[in-house]
Amino acid sequence: MTLTLSHAEIAAAAAALFEAERRRQQTGLLSQQYPQMTLDDAYAVQAALIAHKRAAGLEVIGWKIGLTSRAMQQALNIDTPDSGVLLSDMAFPSGATIPLGRFIQPRIEAEIAFVLNAPLAGADVTRADVLAATDFVAPALEILDTRILRADPVTGVSRKIHDTVSDNAANAGIVLGTARHAPQSIDLRWIGAIVRRDGIVEETGLGAGVLDDPVAGIVWLVRRLAQYGQGVAAGDILLSGSFIRPIEAPPGSCFHADFGPFGHVDLTFAES
Repeated sequence: MTLTLSHAEIAAAAAALFEAERRRQQTGLLSQQYPQMTLDDAYAVQAALIAHKRAAGLEVIGWKIGLTSRAMQQALNIDTPDSGVLLSDMAFPSGATIPLGRFIQPRIEAEIAFVLNAPLAGADVTRADVLAATDFVAPALEILDTRILRADPVTGVSRKIHDTVSDNAANAGIVLGTARHAPQSIDLRWIGAIVRRDGIVEETGLGAGVLDDPVAGIVWLVRRLAQYGQGVAAGDILLSGSFIRPIEAPPGSCFHADFGPFGHVDLTFAES
């Protein structure tokens, strides 16, 4: 682990993010404030932010994997996904209406969710291990939000991977569809979605856009957590990564994600 930030700097960054979410007012780019920041620093800030949230009474319900597509990795000049923590206030049912002001700049992505019935841990976890530990897979939407500015207003410099990871991988919400499937019964690479906003098709994609196989995202997550002596628990929800580009979700917008025989997910953002 390579840390360049002091404990005080990590704590200050996490506190700023926690306060930004509470106030619904974005904070400045950490990558600008701490240009020497490493990915290990960013995950340390994320862990401190999650500690704030758990102290406020929230519970961990799972994990999300992000930046799994080739296009997104190239855009950020990276060659690895990132991960964040799902918390109990992030879960919404399909068909829910998100209250106005609940998020700052929400966007949505289409994903395949894995729900576990057994724990997974270790640097040598395999694809077969993931399938064996999965109770079911389901269609899902992830709600993204950013507590950090997308770009510095003075320099125009965009946020970096360090900002996103620190900000809990831009994680804000999860919406599970009601359909349930045995993971061994279906080739998840061919699960696709047509995502409409206000009746207009905005994005389409296939599961193969996630590291060529959504299961590979779960393998990556468990192996990454093993570096910190962690794993995932039975009952955890794991978002395997988006296979569409993020879609802006302004007030009043309605989303329908049609996964065909795999199911569907609906979500509305209140206008008032």
